[in-house]
Amino acid sequence: MTKLPIKAVISDLREALRTRQNAVLIAAPGAGKTTHVPLALLDEPWLTGQRILMLEPRRLAARTAARYMAASLGEKAGETIGYRVKMDTKVGPTTRVEVITEGVLTRLLQNDPALEGVGLVIFDEFHERNLHADLGLALCLQSQSLLRDDLRILVMSATLETEPVAALLNGAPVIESAGQAFPVETYYAKQLIKGTVEAAVVQTIQKALQQHNGDVLVFLPGAGEIRRVERMLVEIEWTEQVRVAPLYGNLSRDEQDQAIAPGKPGERKIVLATSIAETSLTVEGVRIVIDSGLMRVARFSPRTGMTRLETIRVSRASADQRRGRAGRLSSGICFRLWTEEEDRQLAARLTPEILETDLAPLTLALAEWGAEPRELLWLDAPPIAALAQARELLMQLGALGEDGTITSHGRQIAELGVHPRLAHMMLRAKELALGGLACELAAVLSERDFVRGERRNADTRLRIDLLHVRNNQSTPYQIDEGLRRRIWTEAEEWKRQLAVKDETGKKGDWCGLLLSFAYPDRIAQRRENGRFLLSNGRGAMFAEAQAMSMSVYLVAAELGDDVPESRIFLAAPVDIQDIIEHAGEQVKEEQWIVWDHSAQAVRARNRMRLGALILSETPLVSPNPDDCLAALLAGIREEGMRIFSWNKASKQLRERLAFLYQAGAETLEMSDEALLASLEEWAAPHVYGLKSRAELERLNMKDVLEGMLSWEDRQKLDAEAPTHIIVPSGSRIPIDYSDPQQPVLAVRLQEVFGLMETPCIARGRIPLLIHLLSPANRPVQVTRDLASFWCTTYFEIKKDLKGRYPKHYWPDDPLNALPTNRVRPRQ
Repeated sequence: MTKLPIKAVISDLREALRTRQNAVLIAAPGAGKTTHVPLALLDEPWLTGQRILMLEPRRLAARTAARYMAASLGEKAGETIGYRVKMDTKVGPTTRVEVITEGVLTRLLQNDPALEGVGLVIFDEFHERNLHADLGLALCLQSQSLLRDDLRILVMSATLETEPVAALLNGAPVIESAGQAFPVETYYAKQLIKGTVEAAVVQTIQKALQQHNGDVLVFLPGAGEIRRVERMLVEIEWTEQVRVAPLYGNLSRDEQDQAIAPGKPGERKIVLATSIAETSLTVEGVRIVIDSGLMRVARFSPRTGMTRLETIRVSRASADQRRGRAGRLSSGICFRLWTEEEDRQLAARLTPEILETDLAPLTLALAEWGAEPRELLWLDAPPIAALAQARELLMQLGALGEDGTITSHGRQIAELGVHPRLAHMMLRAKELALGGLACELAAVLSERDFVRGERRNADTRLRIDLLHVRNNQSTPYQIDEGLRRRIWTEAEEWKRQLAVKDETGKKGDWCGLLLSFAYPDRIAQRRENGRFLLSNGRGAMFAEAQAMSMSVYLVAAELGDDVPESRIFLAAPVDIQDIIEHAGEQVKEEQWIVWDHSAQAVRARNRMRLGALILSETPLVSPNPDDCLAALLAGIREEGMRIFSWNKASKQLRERLAFLYQAGAETLEMSDEALLASLEEWAAPHVYGLKSRAELERLNMKDVLEGMLSWEDRQKLDAEAPTHIIVPSGSRIPIDYSDPQQPVLAVRLQEVFGLMETPCIARGRIPLLIHLLSPANRPVQVTRDLASFWCTTYFEIKKDLKGRYPKHYWPDDPLNALPTNRVRPRQ
């Protein structure tokens, strides 16, 4: 410990925390910050009689750090140095430093907002931006501001942008320490990986063991890849003694400890790890790092309300942390399975978890704390859409009231320390004497699947049955026995916490009901095509044939976030009557009165509905007339004005009114958009009591439109937009207003002999567009200037018309000729 670089800045850190509330410590990997800083601060005067809490982002790192510090004092964990992690606590009456993880800090703050007896809270590896760390820091800052001005906060990291954090901590001083990293020679792939990443990893491991000394630490994205690489390595005939040691979060504590412990003499150790080994841990003996460049993160979609695991490229910060594992104890080698070109494209750091995860636990924690998100200080504020989604779910679970405040049931959920969905399920199940089954379901759903195999049986009931299988019992399924034992232990711990016992009888029969408590938004109803409709309105389907595919109702516990339909990975069938009986608050009875496009009529039904699912439907005998009117008006808007029957008279009236409005007169607008927007004003009195398109088509739309006009409007309409024009022949010719920009008068040429001026409307402001017709009523000329036509164009047209219609009257002087609507004028 005498060589730890962190020792060079301890005096600066002590001085900062003596004079200020907060500080930021930046120390490179290997500097010793995790294991030395808490011990170095224990004897500070401001910490007399108080404890240090140090938040670690991972359970393995928390246990390892606590044991290392305890050993340096010649003690065991649980004495001066202790830890609290999920389902494993070692603290005692003399404990001064508690290394904690996950939601432990949040729970401590909820139980005692002032953190009495705690003098310093350390946030280690804060660059990982764990959700619990962000929440814990926000709560600690508010506690410090309102209740404990003597509480110190220290944020520690190896790779962190210091300015935003220091600003958040009220301008905290930043202390920087150099690391103790030995040189690491880095090799990049010559080309993109061809084939699977597992095969590339195995090839690189073989080459590394042949060419270099020391143990190997391999970074892979997840447990699946680790298992596949492990199987491939076991089949290799090694020339030396080799031990393969997996290392990931779901392994037992003993298995994790074996992976990070020093290897035996003469043995080469290959540690296959997820990102759990990136920080805080020193894996003994490692001099070679092989980095796949991949990691798996949980991404939450507010659009679907689902979380999915996504394999992504590591960030620049993560890649450097991984490489640094090879240089913790001596010089080392790092093989990166990506090219130098790809390396230049890596993002600087990953997106903070708070920006892309399920915020239901955070939202519940804030409700229990009694604060709105905007009242707290955040490095990155939680997204509004994800908060709204979380609040809606918590209300559905009964954890929040309509006003957003926490309920007594919500406080019980928060006390359990698991996801609100699972906690709600366990509490409801306990009321039905099904608490033991709920604890087992919660444990199964909290971990990755312990049933292996290419063709995946999606039945959750199978997992409950296999959970009770022991090593000496035969089963056709491949079981990850270590993980099964871990899940069993977790279930037993929750049973003790809830004080429930195993129930007798067929447990599987109740799986669907219990899952409906946890996932009320994922109750699914079978469609005719074999797919399912979820109660949240989304579609879902099994990726491959399942016995459950024919179930009328089921509950999907695990879904993929696919578009347009999610794949169902875990589910259980459910009897809808059980849901109605035990979760009746989810089922709504309603009168459903809507416009049915296919029937072109208003449909009125009594419906029993669960979210988007229609459980039953019967005709509504006497629907409310006002509701029927609203549905009919909605139907009119959906179908458009074409739903009405427009005869010649009603069509002309509407076109005249449209022309008048276009010409600038203060009258009603007649566009489809305007009429549809004002249906309640003009249509409602005429359609009240009607229910179908057939009835609407019987309306006299001319009378309806005229009913909209005042006496002044009618006078103006007749004066400025007349229906007809009397031409020199004496004929009364209708005006065509189909184009409100330019009304048309279509008249036979011979009927306007002698008409010098073009007829105008709108009190002489707008000339009509004259369509001059042949005796066969075909246009021969279009003009707005009759005078010019008579002087020029008429004589050219006359030659053609006289040849085709020799019996008709074609005078040489059209301005002084007699107009006629006959073949020739009367003599």
